Amino acid sequence: MFSLRSILSFFSDDLAIDLGTANTLVYARGQGIIVNEPSIVAINRNTGKIEAVGHEAKEMLGRTPGNIVAIKPMKDGVIADFDITEEMLKYFIKRAHKRNHWLSPRIVICIPSEITQVEKRAVRESALKARASEVYLLEECMAAAIGAGLPITEPGGNLIVDIGGGTTDIAVISLSGPVYSRSVRVAGNEMDEAIIQYIKRKHNLLIGERSAEQVKIGLGSAAPLAEPLTMEIKGRDLIEGIPKTIVITDEEVREALSDTIDIIVNAIRVALERTPPELSADIVDKGVVVTGGGALLKNLEVRLKKETGLPIFLAEDPLSSAVLGTGKMLDDLALLKRISCQ
Repeated sequence: MFSLRSILSFFSDDLAIDLGTANTLVYARGQGIIVNEPSIVAINRNTGKIEAVGHEAKEMLGRTPGNIVAIKPMKDGVIADFDITEEMLKYFIKRAHKRNHWLSPRIVICIPSEITQVEKRAVRESALKARASEVYLLEECMAAAIGAGLPITEPGGNLIVDIGGGTTDIAVISLSGPVYSRSVRVAGNEMDEAIIQYIKRKHNLLIGERSAEQVKIGLGSAAPLAEPLTMEIKGRDLIEGIPKTIVITDEEVREALSDTIDIIVNAIRVALERTPPELSADIVDKGVVVTGGGALLKNLEVRLKKETGLPIFLAEDPLSSAVLGTGKMLDDLALLKRISCQ
């Protein structure tokens, strides 16, 4: 005989969502991460019909006919296209709840720390229209810190740097709250754009977003590497207008990324300057924890250690830290209500 509680839980599986500029991750209570797909939607302009979402839509980037457009509805960590984001959320929630389309889950979504009230409302309303029963918003840094295993409820300073696709979120956390937090809209996507512009300027070669991302992953670094790397890339020659292949080096890519990395480094320095002395002492002992996809940039920890003089630690699972931390809050509603954004 099923209890009322078990029947209700069947119809209300709670979800945690990291609604990122580059990727959307969905965590289901009791199951872990069940969706990890690019935040991209392909739409038929003629019919208004959604042709693909996630991985399928990413494969279409730069390769679609005129009537199909691949859209990134999230920009700099916030909603740029309300209607498309709502459809994307519906798709991911439906993917998460394959067994039943009648579910109205409680949803926790992590967001950048400096988004406006209007942007918060847009995120909340998109989730409610996508069949959520309740929506809680959690700051990205707080979620990433919880996911990285930092003791955020204790009276001690914890410095977390989350480098995502659209934003880099930096926070000093103590006693379940941010003592200082800042979000700079410079992160992984800005790095991709910097690579595109550098190759265009130096080699007169135009490459697409997907190629730039592959270059960043393969050659990108924040400090010189022990052994030089090279990569062959293909694009369109801007002078002759024909396809062309060139070879670029890790040194060139590092030069392309230097301005973007400088902005992130300077934001961390500002956070350290504005941290109360007692918490600064804690950070000297504990160091800085780095999460997010940008944390995987080669030798980033070397550059940050040189610039700050502090120990730098990479989270165990940097790409999933934020959604794992958000997911943990599904089992601690009291703490969630205390730290969620209004």
